[in-house]
Amino acid sequence: MSEHYSERELQQEVSELETKSATAARLFDIRRIIGGLFVVYGVIVTIAGFTASDADIDKAEGVNINLWTGLGMLVLGLLFLLWLKLRPTAPPPPDVVPGEREE
Repeated sequence: MSEHYSERELQQEVSELETKSATAARLFDIRRIIGGLFVVYGVIVTIAGFTASDADIDKAEGVNINLWTGLGMLVLGLLFLLWLKLRPTAPPPPDVVPGEREE
């Protein structure tokens, strides 16, 4: 059995696939991945900084390095996510349909 699609159905299916593709591209934007990882790791390291013992702080010559590094990672991750929010990925330009020429 061969299925025959009309031109309109074919165009509708192509536009649906383009929409799904653009959504997937925005979902896997590198800024989202990097920002998310920095936020998660920043939370973990900040918690380690809050629970640091005096011996751990003495090893770092009196600086609570986990706390400061964790806060820095949190700020960097939030900046990446803010950048993503303020400047979202532009959708790709529509392709020219074969057979149509710009003259």
